[in-house]
Amino acid sequence: MLKSEEKRLIKNCLRQDRMAQRMLYEKYKTAMFTCAYRICNDQELAQDILQEAFINVFKYLKSFKGQGTLGSWIKTIVVRTAIKEVKGLHLHVEVSETNGGQELCFDDTLTGQLLHELVKSLPNKSRVVFTLIEIEGYAHKEVAEMMGVSTGTTKSQLHYAKQMLKKKLELRGYEKRKRG
Repeated sequence: MLKSEEKRLIKNCLRQDRMAQRMLYEKYKTAMFTCAYRICNDQELAQDILQEAFINVFKYLKSFKGQGTLGSWIKTIVVRTAIKEVKGLHLHVEVSETNGGQELCFDDTLTGQLLHELVKSLPNKSRVVFTLIEIEGYAHKEVAEMMGVSTGTTKSQLHYAKQMLKKKLELRGYEKRKRG
């Protein structure tokens, strides 16, 4: 259920009220920029994605039914816009050996900043899938539909991304140990 303040903001945006549109943009721009940047890995491109996405937000706001949150609806537009920008890149389908199904743990000194840098260094499609599933919380089916690929492809891309991250961490001296 939308808050009355948000309903009023939407209503005013639909009336082409520039102040209301600015307020809506300001309310969501930081979170949406972060989402776009995680997917495209380029600040200028993320800014372009944000602008294009908000043009579409205002263009299609009348179709928002209020069945979810306004933020999640906007995020879907941002994600789809970002995916469209990176769509022409090749998928990596090579998959290395699995770890036998056992979960791996890494040293407690691993920082979020280091992990962020390592995720940024992944190949584009693997980074997009990893970001959408592991960071943004989308399901494989949703990501597959957004990217126009099969769920098998998203699963292999996620596995590939995780294997690459593990290797990069090991190269930096982070020891892995099996949980159990």
